[in-house]
Amino acid sequence: MRYLARRLLHATLLLLAASFFSFAILQSAPGDYFAPMGLNPQVSSRTIAGLRSRYGLDRPLPVRYGHWLRGVFNGDLGLSFAYNSPVAPLLAIRARNTLLLTATSMLLAWLIAIPLGIWSALHRGKWGDRAGGAFASALLTVPDLMLFLVLLLVAVRTGWFPTGGMVSTAFDDLNMWSKIADIARHLLLPALGLALATLPPLLRHVRSAMIEVLDAPFIRAARAHGIREWRVLLRYALPVAASPLISLFGFSVATMLSASLLVEVILSWPGLGPLLVDAILAKDVYVVIGAVMLSSVFLVAGNLFADLLIFAADPRVRVE
Repeated sequence: MRYLARRLLHATLLLLAASFFSFAILQSAPGDYFAPMGLNPQVSSRTIAGLRSRYGLDRPLPVRYGHWLRGVFNGDLGLSFAYNSPVAPLLAIRARNTLLLTATSMLLAWLIAIPLGIWSALHRGKWGDRAGGAFASALLTVPDLMLFLVLLLVAVRTGWFPTGGMVSTAFDDLNMWSKIADIARHLLLPALGLALATLPPLLRHVRSAMIEVLDAPFIRAARAHGIREWRVLLRYALPVAASPLISLFGFSVATMLSASLLVEVILSWPGLGPLLVDAILAKDVYVVIGAVMLSSVFLVAGNLFADLLIFAADPRVRVE
């Protein structure tokens, strides 16, 4: 419980710091949502000043931040100027879509990385291992933007994948299984792109962790006792190699979240990415703060979950 309490305290302080610095950065940016209205000669400066006063944009940073923080504890993330609606329900739908994309991509990336990394560790130095290493290195050098644009080009040229949105136009007329299949078709391309973007470091770390464990004396002793190879791998080697891989899980959450914003914009997936970009361009302050904080919550929760898994899997952490 002390370990969990300490991690929760760190997560809370990190979220508070992220929210304050987000407010400070937006406060230092020139202009606000109502500034473009000044270009319209039919809108008086008094009207613009009244709007700023109404929404609290003329108040000092500490006052605005304290008011927003009190609202957060009451479940109120502020009001969107562009949509003229509360921010919380606006973000809830987009966050659900982003979580669906990142969870699917993470599952796909780990399902590819673990067996390929184990296979490369078992065949290290052979042609298959060298070919896999060359592929991972080549994929690592490709910028995420170029990778996602190539996937978009493939989808447009071949017509095999939908190129925008989350569902088809006739989605409401489909039955339950057809709706699931339709969402899966729209999800496949962005999930594949996101998984490929994060696959090379995962593959390398799995391979390195398994090589280190496979050279350990207890693995050689298990093989000398005639234990089958698959049992040695699954029963003895993989649990020992799991600790660094669990730590890597928290890192992969951060990578997934940063790359998901880009893939959502390019492949038109209706997640937090397009909403955040539109809010930044429009200087819709509370939508930007809400989206940044929601991404921070996902990141902190992923790292906290990884820490708890390490605590459960590694006795050395519990002893410390």
